[in-house]
Amino acid sequence: MPHAIASVPSPGTDPHTAYLDYLHRTGRGNTAYSGAARVFFRRWPDPRQWAREPLPTRLAADSATRPIITFLMLHRALQPGYDYLLERKLSSIWREITDSPLAPDLDRFMTAAAELGFTERVRFATGSQVPVRLLIQTGRRLDRVTVADLAAFSTACRDRQERTGKGHKHYLAAVSNTQRVLFHLGIVEELPRAGGPVPFAQRLANVRPPIRETLIAYLDRKRATCQPKTVSAIATRLKHFGMFLAEVDPGLDSVAALERRTHIEPYLTALVDAVNPHSGELITVADRARRVLAVMGFLTDITEWDWPQAPHRKLIFRDDIPKLPQTLPRYLPVDIDRRLTEALTTRPGNPLAAAALRLQRCCGLRIGELLDLELDCVHEVPGHGSWLKIPLGKLDTERMVPIDEEILDLIDHVIAIRSHGRPMPHPRYRRPAQFLFTHHGRRLSQSAVRAELDRAAQTAGLAHITPHQLRHTYATALVNAGVSLQALMALLGHASAEMSLRYGRLFDSTVRAEYERALQLAKQQTHIPATGRISLPLTDITRGADWKSTPLLKSRLAGGFCLRAPAQGACAYANICEHCPSFHTEPSSLPILAAQRIDAEALARDAEQRGWIAEAERHQRLIARLDTLITKAHTG
Repeated sequence: MPHAIASVPSPGTDPHTAYLDYLHRTGRGNTAYSGAARVFFRRWPDPRQWAREPLPTRLAADSATRPIITFLMLHRALQPGYDYLLERKLSSIWREITDSPLAPDLDRFMTAAAELGFTERVRFATGSQVPVRLLIQTGRRLDRVTVADLAAFSTACRDRQERTGKGHKHYLAAVSNTQRVLFHLGIVEELPRAGGPVPFAQRLANVRPPIRETLIAYLDRKRATCQPKTVSAIATRLKHFGMFLAEVDPGLDSVAALERRTHIEPYLTALVDAVNPHSGELITVADRARRVLAVMGFLTDITEWDWPQAPHRKLIFRDDIPKLPQTLPRYLPVDIDRRLTEALTTRPGNPLAAAALRLQRCCGLRIGELLDLELDCVHEVPGHGSWLKIPLGKLDTERMVPIDEEILDLIDHVIAIRSHGRPMPHPRYRRPAQFLFTHHGRRLSQSAVRAELDRAAQTAGLAHITPHQLRHTYATALVNAGVSLQALMALLGHASAEMSLRYGRLFDSTVRAEYERALQLAKQQTHIPATGRISLPLTDITRGADWKSTPLLKSRLAGGFCLRAPAQGACAYANICEHCPSFHTEPSSLPILAAQRIDAEALARDAEQRGWIAEAERHQRLIARLDTLITKAHTG
């Protein structure tokens, strides 16, 4: 509700008179207040004289004098200094401000903060911590506040911490919130800086100066051709190498002086026992390989660029890179996928982040692509349905992904709960853009998405899950559904078939079919009933059809049978015993040989009808051999 403004003293009104009139009008007048006013204005007829007093003097005002100072501050008659304002609690500010010129500006700020999705508690905390103090100290209207004013306030917060030891993080958080609100009001043109890479000189502070200068020059050069995140990752890996050199050879003064036996091989050995500084665990093989590749790329590049700091010979070779395990994609099994989706849908902690994770699962997005989606990302193609435009991502490619009505409803839900505001600069192009996932006047962060995924996994009773596993799960579902390799590449935004073939190795339907056929055959052979029958129970294997007419490479053996899939090709050992010179038979085996001959004739005819000429000839050779064996059995 907008604050009502009572009568405000005119600029020419005496401050003492104006304050006494205010006490009378509000019913707060008493002898303590009026007496304190007389003492204050007798000592400082011009309140600006009080503002120039040392901070202890200004803070010495008693409970009867502080209302005078508050009145003067809110009516633009006193700028007491940020040092004083940061020491005052201003607990009664929301009651006092209704009768001051600051009320319209603060109302405007609070309304904008509510539109950006800030809770009431955060709005009032931010409003009393920063905007009120800015309006008091600058003496200007809200639309005249600048980024420099915010910087001056932040500096005062740091000075206070150094002077008193009192924390200032809550003030700096309120400054960031204030700048976001001012940006969306169009008052300032910059959003608050949200993290970002640490300057190279600071990140490489523990590297010896001669080596550090070369590394910084190299990283500055890589910025011209690589993405900022890529350069930042290279800087981190080269930092570890530089710190190792500073430890093992403090006297090393140039990269050109590097030696393989003295520096490179000990570094490769040390990586085996290197520890991740965040987790305290040994670094992974993949991290070891990335560190070696970073150093190898650095040395190779400066050699090709003919830098004077380049070593005189090659120091790192391809075999020095640790071999990476060929792991399969870490998809979520169906039951875990279902439980996680239920937790994100029915019990979200951060509704916007939960919706983002559901969209990532439905469309197979990388997390960077997800958070870069713009408000107009859905495209309707007549006759071809709805498509989601995926922006430039890891491989600098765009793509379109088909979506259904369920995903459209999810995107509509996101649009309904996102916070609206002024377009923000795009991180790639710097043009103004309306992003799909915005919260509290800024883009949804990766940390917020990961925190929501951790919370949902814990709620569902699951182990740790990463956002990229949702992409693997999406791709695995497509492979199980029989999607082609070309379509999978297009949907995932892969630049090479090799990247998509990982999912083909995960679930190969041909391997599965052959496995089930062989397993069923083995089971049937293991459980053949000993009834003495010549014909074997093949109905389970051939699914009820005559085994001789099934599309397989078949052989009737004297003691059994053989069924081979066409993909396996002809067997080099088919009927090898019957053709062996050492094979002998006797009259008691004549019924078996006769049955085998009948089946061989049937199989020969079947092979001829199918056009399997070589297979038909094999059966004809077997028939001729059986005729010889049967004749010998009769005469023997």
